Amino acid sequence: MSTCAFLLCAALAMAALPSAAADARAALAAQRQRIESADFTTAGRFVRVDPGGARTSYGVSIKAHGFPGELRVLVEITSPASARENILLAMRFNGSSSIEIARPGHPVAALPFDAWSDGPLGKGFSYEDFLEQQYFWPEQSLLAETKFGARDCDLVESAPGPADKTHYAQVKTWLDHTIGFPVYAEKTMKGAGAVKEFTYYGLRHNGGVWSASQVEEKTRGQGGSTLLIIDRGSARANLRASDFSPTQLSRF
Repeated sequence: MSTCAFLLCAALAMAALPSAAADARAALAAQRQRIESADFTTAGRFVRVDPGGARTSYGVSIKAHGFPGELRVLVEITSPASARENILLAMRFNGSSSIEIARPGHPVAALPFDAWSDGPLGKGFSYEDFLEQQYFWPEQSLLAETKFGARDCDLVESAPGPADKTHYAQVKTWLDHTIGFPVYAEKTMKGAGAVKEFTYYGLRHNGGVWSASQVEEKTRGQGGSTLLIIDRGSARANLRASDFSPTQLSRF
């Protein structure tokens, strides 16, 4: 290839990068807006299905609200009594996040980053998965327009920046092309490269907001799964900062 031809190809490739990033931002716009303007409460169940089919179920309630510059999520494991714990997650849109946890009889404590990849029912559906930070990571690429089942989707690949606190190396998300809501995601762990697969079922439009009635997590190559099942909730809960206060976090 001549020098001129090489320079032309390089220039074209560089020119395409901003366009690809802009296409990814457009595909993610609806989901980012949902997170930034979140104001909901839900109640349901966490269910762990072991490889043999045995099920362990925990009661769960979730509150979330988008404040200027951050999303706050309060997850309460309500039953059985022996498993009760409250988790307060804060995702700041500038890249920093924090997780605090409270258990009956114990003071509120920051959850160490090493424990973010664990969860109420093990590592399948982790504490970090409640944050969904990938939509705000700096590296976003629209890979393709494709299908997932019968749905036309935008396939977006997200990668964290050096300052992002995460156990994931990358996340690929299949977003319904019409509503911009995720229907499936693959999250690749750092290190060993294990892939966690999340499938969203029962998409519904309530109070002007799209949501899923069930999310199933499976780790590729392993048996069993973890389900988050939503039984009821409110899409417009009128939550305030006091709903996420230290007092609320330590209330059982």
